[in-house]
Amino acid sequence: MRLILVLLLCLLPSAPLAAAAQEIALAPDSEDRWIAFELTEHNQIRFTMTFAGRPATALLDTGLSDTLVSEPLAARTDLRGSVEERATAVGGDVSLRWSASPELRLGGLTRNGGRIGIASLEGAGAGIDLLIGSDILSCCALDIDYDARRFRILPSGRLPFRGKSASLHLTPSSRSYVTRGSLAGATLSPMIVDTGDGAAITIARTIWDATDHAPAATTSTIAFGLGGAIETDVAIVPEIEIADVKARQVEVRIEDASGFSTRVGAAGRIGSGFLLGYRVLLDPGAGRMVLRPGAQADVGPARSTSGLLLAFQGDELRVLHVMRHSPAARAGWHVGDRICAADGLSVRDGVSATGLVGWTVGTPGRTVRIGMCDGSERTLTLANFY
Repeated sequence: MRLILVLLLCLLPSAPLAAAAQEIALAPDSEDRWIAFELTEHNQIRFTMTFAGRPATALLDTGLSDTLVSEPLAARTDLRGSVEERATAVGGDVSLRWSASPELRLGGLTRNGGRIGIASLEGAGAGIDLLIGSDILSCCALDIDYDARRFRILPSGRLPFRGKSASLHLTPSSRSYVTRGSLAGATLSPMIVDTGDGAAITIARTIWDATDHAPAATTSTIAFGLGGAIETDVAIVPEIEIADVKARQVEVRIEDASGFSTRVGAAGRIGSGFLLGYRVLLDPGAGRMVLRPGAQADVGPARSTSGLLLAFQGDELRVLHVMRHSPAARAGWHVGDRICAADGLSVRDGVSATGLVGWTVGTPGRTVRIGMCDGSERTLTLANFY
């Protein structure tokens, strides 16, 4: 599991608004126009596109009903939002303003007209200008090659590769991509397919309670959405089926009744943490989702053995969350504790995130010496706890 933080970027307008007419065109050579991307530390697809004639950094977010632009980029391109409303997002409601959209281009796709939301995208990560949602992406087929770190936009109906298939359609109200799955014999439907969600699988508490998920032990974790931080339970399930693919040892987050999935009437979400193990075709126009196993399909989740979820803050690490039943919880760790070194490696000396935080998922039984920023030292013995 990700130990720094995981961003969840689903958003649903709280009330429908009349959108200006939009025109979406695909270039004749759109199949050849692959868009290179990088996976953020939160498993999200980050790429460069063109917005109002200038380059912009964007995230591909099929869980988002409408495309959003950051407030700084809106100011630089002289967008003036008029209609303001509250919208339902992961972590709580957010404010946004609607504006007529300038031209935007990604790969072989060009959109003119239509509306765009102006919102604070600080939770999306540093330097993110746009979140590209289903209002644009659902026009076409989306082919995501996670292994090659590239995607392309194709005319609906194309089938560029073979794999396991499942139905895929858009919900009338939110235009969310939805499919189905199953867990321990229980049907998971509808499941939102959300490339903007860095987690693997999230399901509603009522669904989890209705399944025979034994012997999966649960602990706690946190994530950050556009609406703020949320705490969920998390477990590793031995098997889950998505689009007729039987995946093993999958991390599942269990969202309470007040969570986003329940609020929008979904059984849960399928995020990039799961999808990155496959080549993925999403084509709601043709009614199908196709998954073909990739290099990461059989790689299990990184499982915490410490129970500490950490964030870099200058030259130190700050504890964001202490996982329930974990070695850190038993040792009395607290949110806000500050770490400056681990086994002699100092944050101040510029040790990379991987090099320093790798011990949090280290071999059970290992004892780590941790230097606190107040000058004291603690030890933490790693163990399996979920």
